[in-house]
Amino acid sequence: MSDTTLTVPIPQGLPMERDAGPFDPPRDITRLRAARPVSPMVFPDGHEGWLVTGYDAVRQLMADTRFSSRQDLGVLHVPYEVPGMPAVTEPSPQVPGLFIAMDPPDHTRLRSRLTGAFTVKRMNMLEAQILDITGRQLDELARLAPPVDLVKEFALPVPSLVICELLGVPYADRGNFQVNSARFLEKDIALDEKMAAYGALTTYLSELVTRKRAAPGDDILSDLARHDDLTVAELTGSAFLLLLAGHETTANMLALGTFALLEHPEQLAELRADPDLLPDAVEELLRYLSVVDILYRYATEDLELGGETIREGSTVVVSLLAANRDPRRFDNPDTLDFHRKARGHLSFGHGFHHCLGNQLARLEMRAGFAGLLRRFPTLQLAVPAGQVKLKTNMQIYGVHELPVTWTETAR
Repeated sequence: MSDTTLTVPIPQGLPMERDAGPFDPPRDITRLRAARPVSPMVFPDGHEGWLVTGYDAVRQLMADTRFSSRQDLGVLHVPYEVPGMPAVTEPSPQVPGLFIAMDPPDHTRLRSRLTGAFTVKRMNMLEAQILDITGRQLDELARLAPPVDLVKEFALPVPSLVICELLGVPYADRGNFQVNSARFLEKDIALDEKMAAYGALTTYLSELVTRKRAAPGDDILSDLARHDDLTVAELTGSAFLLLLAGHETTANMLALGTFALLEHPEQLAELRADPDLLPDAVEELLRYLSVVDILYRYATEDLELGGETIREGSTVVVSLLAANRDPRRFDNPDTLDFHRKARGHLSFGHGFHHCLGNQLARLEMRAGFAGLLRRFPTLQLAVPAGQVKLKTNMQIYGVHELPVTWTETAR
């Protein structure tokens, strides 16, 4: 252990304040990664767990099934205060169908039902549809008198329309799932409010998948419903995960990514001048922003990670943002560089939990950013950057609103 390690205090709860800027990890997390990439952390309930911030350690952990995603194996402690939440003393029941919280073989059984729906070939077939949805939303945006909130008028509608089309969810119902999914993802609301939002979402989705089992259509939820070995509860859990992940993550990337571009005018100008940079730019924005930052694992036995011994029963918190900014892996990691080959980033996870919808997300971001740059050549923030409301209170990072303006639009 280095001398530096001894001078870095053990965190009392997860450092969350974005005190280094809206796009950078909290300073305490950056200091920890430099000194001790696998660091002990004391949770608010007194549990002595771990925080993993180094790139190599995160990759190793996420590929090791002994670091379990299951919440029913042991007690998963929360690294921040939650109003109204009693001390966690028992494992949570496993939610049927929620394969992100499962290990093989249960995870494999459910995920295998979906891999055919998310192949690169099928995503490429969807590309024209995504471009059409993006184009129509840009037309709607261009009709408005600036300033406008880009989250409300573009970043949220595009992935919502796409995921509704893909899953077979009526877009007219979007108000229901957008409000409840946002409520569910808030960190600091009372537990009963969070569970009420979850209950409203799952009740709606249970009714939807039941209808699809009776009269399937040409969509992913119908494809799932055709599998007789999947229960309605499993279908509901999978639908909940797909719907939540399918619009919240991409919506936040589109909004926060636009904010980052507007705050990096040289890189923005470079991208406007060379649209062929866009695929690499999307990968770099994914790495640089890492909107899904915090993941959890449970040590099912004593394990070694990064020179530390993780005891069985420990809750391990993973920071993907810190790992994606690790200078041991990426040169000048805090610089937004579209010429960087950032494909090794961990923003879609790693190992058997690697994000199923990663190709879909990439297509949406390419279409969204390309359309915005082309149609709104004078796009700029309508408020000072310091006034943009950050989602520091949410489990998926982004901005609550992004007020923008422009002086002209292009066709």
